[in-house]
Amino acid sequence: MTTEERAPYRADLRAAAAGVLLVTVAAVVGTVIERTHHSLHVNWPPLYASWFPHLGPGTPAALAVGAAVILHGPALAARLPWRRLVLASWTAALAWTWSLALIDGWQTGIARRLTTAYEYLTVIHRFDDLGAAVRNFTHHILNNGPDHWPAHVAGHPPAAVLTFVGLDRIGLGGGGWAGVWCLTLGTSAVAAVLVALRALTDEPTARRAAPFLVLAPSAVWVGTSADGYFAAVAAWSLALLALAATRRTRYPAAAALASGLLFGLTCYLSYGLTLIALIAGAVLLLTRAWRPLPLFALGAAAVAAAFTLAGFSWWEGYQLLVERYYQGAAAVRPYAYWVWGNLACTVLITGLATVAGVRRTLMAAPTALRGLRPSAGPLRSPTDRLVVLVLAVLLAVLVADLSGMSKAETERIWLPFAAWLPAACALLPTARHRHWLAAQAVLALLLNHLLYTGW
Repeated sequence: MTTEERAPYRADLRAAAAGVLLVTVAAVVGTVIERTHHSLHVNWPPLYASWFPHLGPGTPAALAVGAAVILHGPALAARLPWRRLVLASWTAALAWTWSLALIDGWQTGIARRLTTAYEYLTVIHRFDDLGAAVRNFTHHILNNGPDHWPAHVAGHPPAAVLTFVGLDRIGLGGGGWAGVWCLTLGTSAVAAVLVALRALTDEPTARRAAPFLVLAPSAVWVGTSADGYFAAVAAWSLALLALAATRRTRYPAAAALASGLLFGLTCYLSYGLTLIALIAGAVLLLTRAWRPLPLFALGAAAVAAAFTLAGFSWWEGYQLLVERYYQGAAAVRPYAYWVWGNLACTVLITGLATVAGVRRTLMAAPTALRGLRPSAGPLRSPTDRLVVLVLAVLLAVLVADLSGMSKAETERIWLPFAAWLPAACALLPTARHRHWLAAQAVLALLLNHLLYTGW
């Protein structure tokens, strides 16, 4: 390593150390607050988790998959044909996420995750009359309402629970199938982000990012959480928009319309994921291509119209959710802690390599943003394009954080944003990729073996 390379690498290490310090302070301060005031409503702050050191049937597989990606991931990412790389990355993410989930065993790690009292599968029987259930959906959001929905059903628009109603109707009912659905679809976000990166930056950048997308610690929560499924829907919406905007597909119009449909679905899966619009805006800004916008808007409007005609008002649901939110733990969870404690959660789900990549993103931001001036024309540097994309994701996270509607549990709620942040690792020097990948894998393994994560 030359002297010029050594200084940035040391800065990367300092950034990673700062991430460790942030998590440590959040854990210590959070523990004191919880033991003194019982106001955080989490057992292992800043995570919604409990201390539970354990091994499980997925342990050997998790160690093997992690080691394989660390040792061979960078080389394979550099030389595999592109389509095979995308498929191999999704497959590796599936193997990584499955093995992590199975550390807790099939029942605890997968089959029972979505069957608890807070989850979607507990209300499937209330959708026998589908039309009436959707029309009256908002009547059951408030805690003091009749037959109020459990937390996750009340906290999301009806597309979330309707997904599991649909699975049940086609014979794939129960927690096992729901877990398989979320895990399989959730890991496809890796492929979607790769497709978008290649379209928006260049192929070498996407290839460098691939192993980091696979080994992201967020896999601990993707398997199994419905938010992992939401993340994939949002990611494919952005990937299709990127293909349409860059015309890297034979059918850009169809891609733009499909992107809009998926964005509309995203907004009806989770209220907070309307912030994906900020990233979509960055895609259009980077490409200076506004032609996809009308078809994108048409697709999103079609989804909104379908739910509105079915009797569900998104805006009414959101207003009632805010009221419901402050009827529960959010009423006592201190904003002054969670506004920075959430960022510690983000460090844990994206990893120390991502912290180092974000440091490089912020250092390169002034140059990249100057290139966005109308007189400057499209950004030509793949690095600048990647920097702007990551900055848009960071902006979405910041808005979500400052909103006060994400006090705790962001290790799950922010999975749709976390799916994109490891792309910043493409900015790290390739000679150090294995070291940083090892840091990612070790963090995920420690989290899943030392803690029992909730939801």
